[in-house]
Amino acid sequence: MSTLPETRTLPVPDGLEGERVDAALARMLGFSRTKAAELAAAGKVRLDGAEVGKSERVTGGSWLEVEMPAPAAPVQIVAEPVEGMVIVHDDDDLVVISKPVGVAAHPSPGWRGTTVIGGLAAAGYRISTSGAAERQGVVHRLDVGTSGLMVVAKSERAYSHLKQQFRERTVEKRYHALVQGHPDPMSGTIDAPIGRHPNHDWKWAVTAEGKPSVTHYDLIEAFRAASLLDIKLETGRTHQIRVHMSAHRHPCVGDLTYGADPTLAARLKLERQWLHAVRLGFTHPGDGQWVEFTSEYPEDLRHALETVREDSA
Repeated sequence: MSTLPETRTLPVPDGLEGERVDAALARMLGFSRTKAAELAAAGKVRLDGAEVGKSERVTGGSWLEVEMPAPAAPVQIVAEPVEGMVIVHDDDDLVVISKPVGVAAHPSPGWRGTTVIGGLAAAGYRISTSGAAERQGVVHRLDVGTSGLMVVAKSERAYSHLKQQFRERTVEKRYHALVQGHPDPMSGTIDAPIGRHPNHDWKWAVTAEGKPSVTHYDLIEAFRAASLLDIKLETGRTHQIRVHMSAHRHPCVGDLTYGADPTLAARLKLERQWLHAVRLGFTHPGDGQWVEFTSEYPEDLRHALETVREDSA
């Protein structure tokens, strides 16, 4: 297989007259609008020979020239033990783990650290072969900097059943987050679409062109400088809690990517966002019964919480 980039020149059909460049490309090439926007932002798209951005409009009969990225090399799963990964539940269909911070859910081209899938392979677990080769059995993910509960499918029926539950939003995903300041109201819902950040392709943001995203939160405990929240996700966008809380002007403590105070993070000796997946509930694909699992805070989050509690005494 060639690893060189490919340039494709495409005539714009009359039916796409007036469409934005990213929307037209997505329809013509069959990939996501986000990917089309990324190519335009990188200067890889030209309209009738002139470089264009994602929001410019096309006309029927014009020509779009696109420099396609080179095919990525296959990502290999490396069986490597994961320190601190706890097996919460294990049966013939699935395994529930509590993921430590600093571990990715599965391999990816830009990640060189340990992964949940690699850790399970090292421990001798047989995982479902459904899904992309590098993420077999993975039905949902947690950020590298977020700890807590994940479920991985072992059987093919479990993979299909769990994926359907996530699509239909019947899975209960609960998180605890320590956020800066005091949300007003103390309990509420943030309903704001999330998409790629317009200026930083490695971040996400609330944007009118994003996908629908809904986060519910309730106050657990208030401190002088922060608030501990119980958070329930209705949708599951990348970085959803972090983006929504930052947009709400209450970023997760320690989340420097999304505007948290570095001075507070340093004082709490916190090197990542204070965010933990504490509860996971779903219908078991084997017997159809509702099952629920919980995970305690890891040491770094406990220490930070105890410190802000003592400061408020």
